[in-house]
Amino acid sequence: MSALDLSTPSARGGAYWLLADCWNIVRRGLTHYQRQPVNIAWQLGFPILSVLMYGYVFGSAMKVPGGNYKDFLMPGMFVMTMAFGFINTATVVVYDSTKGVIDRFRSMPMASSAVVAGRGITDLIIACAELTIMMLTALAMGWRPDGGFGFLAAFGLLLWLRFALIWIGVWLGLLVPNPEAAGGLFAVAFPLTMVSSVFVAPQQMPDWLGWLAVWNPISSTAAATRELFGRPVTGDTWVEQHALLMAGVWPVILTAIFLPLAVRRFRKLSR
Repeated sequence: MSALDLSTPSARGGAYWLLADCWNIVRRGLTHYQRQPVNIAWQLGFPILSVLMYGYVFGSAMKVPGGNYKDFLMPGMFVMTMAFGFINTATVVVYDSTKGVIDRFRSMPMASSAVVAGRGITDLIIACAELTIMMLTALAMGWRPDGGFGFLAAFGLLLWLRFALIWIGVWLGLLVPNPEAAGGLFAVAFPLTMVSSVFVAPQQMPDWLGWLAVWNPISSTAAATRELFGRPVTGDTWVEQHALLMAGVWPVILTAIFLPLAVRRFRKLSR
């Protein structure tokens, strides 16, 4: 046979099956969202409500560097939406685990990394939809960012953070015992977003709390996106002055830690 015939399973390499397995997981996840659109509405409900509350109810009372709280708030809300996404990831993963779906995957000749990566790609696609709707909501409220390359780069940085947090969600979803426990992760996510530059500048916090906020990975992405949207707010610390660099580095660190942990945890699950 002069050419490789990919029509037979034996002729297809491991890379082909890895991609095929990953695509099947992605297709399954998107099909579930298509059949249950209320899930997307629920995921978007809290961020949109927060934008409306902070933008209209508290906006006139908030003081931030630069004076325009709406320009300060909107990038932070986009970051918060990406950050809270890991709770949704954990909830879906633990649901599949308790319902025996994960065990079914493990009983099949599928690559462990394909199952984990497929979940991550699915969540990243959903995150694109969430972020687009959030930005349209902000535009309807009068937020006007600078366009061009900066806008696209900011969009990419937000997804880059979400990509890293997906693996935390997958890992936690394989650890927690039931969906109710996964819902309790909100108690962890909410303080992480509050102790950051999402809502207020770290300089307006007590010194020790401001230090924690400055070194919060969420703060670096928030500061970087404000800069790329044309509304920079720069602090005095090194990490604030290099927000673009740190917004790229923090997700690499988080991915390097939690992606292997997620794959390892998946492999250690009992049959």
